[in-house]
Amino acid sequence: MEVITLESEAYKKIIEKIDSIADYIKGRDNENSSDDLDNEWVDSYEVCTFLRISERTLQRLRTNGTITYSIISGKTYYTIGEIKRVLKERLIKSTDEYLQDLIKGHQEYAGQRRKNKPKMP
Repeated sequence: MEVITLESEAYKKIIEKIDSIADYIKGRDNENSSDDLDNEWVDSYEVCTFLRISERTLQRLRTNGTITYSIISGKTYYTIGEIKRVLKERLIKSTDEYLQDLIKGHQEYAGQRRKNKPKMP
């Protein structure tokens, strides 16, 4: 093993550079997290519950082609980005508080699913 000796000033500069790189990476993660969140899928139940709208209202939006969706195994899903768009265009009477409830509720639900998922051997 080879021992390398550094002056304390050089060591401090290296640490500062490492910290600035770490801060840069953390900042990039925060920027991408909102974009990633827009691509998260939520089901009809979550949308109706947290936005406080009826299933019929959601069905009407689908029928009119106002909102995009996907059906998988008979269950309807929407992206959070699409829900934001519909709210922004005021196609649903709801508040930003309800949207934040949807996002928070979905994150908690997804976290529990990951926690309860059986581990692969």
